[in-house]
Amino acid sequence: MATERTFSIIKPDATKRNLTGAVNAVIEEAGLRIVAQKRILMTRAQAETFYAVHSERPFFGELVDFMISAPVVVQVLEGENAIAKYREVMGATNPANAAEGTIRKKFALSVGENTVHGSDSAENAQIEIAQFFAGNDIVG
Repeated sequence: MATERTFSIIKPDATKRNLTGAVNAVIEEAGLRIVAQKRILMTRAQAETFYAVHSERPFFGELVDFMISAPVVVQVLEGENAIAKYREVMGATNPANAAEGTIRKKFALSVGENTVHGSDSAENAQIEIAQFFAGNDIVG
């Protein structure tokens, strides 16, 4: 098993409800370490860049508006097979389909307000981490 890093966002629906600590507890209980974390108000440009892969989809504008509507918490997580582990800990995108004990089952309000984002590949994790963190921001 390889130690790796992944990127996480605690989304506006969760920060508005003061769930950062509760989400972090689930992350840490799963054996992942938070090696970088900051609360930011994402700019429109940051959100549009981050979600550029969805720019042609009909929900793109709504997604960007949502992500800039309130602060988010961006994070770098580290652990054994961190990308796959965090995707498992997050649960299905639709909280109705998420497994018991997952972040989305516990906290998500809907498919759109689903509490967290996590990288889906090592390549995307590197890109996403670099968008919000410099190398010396990550201390593990």
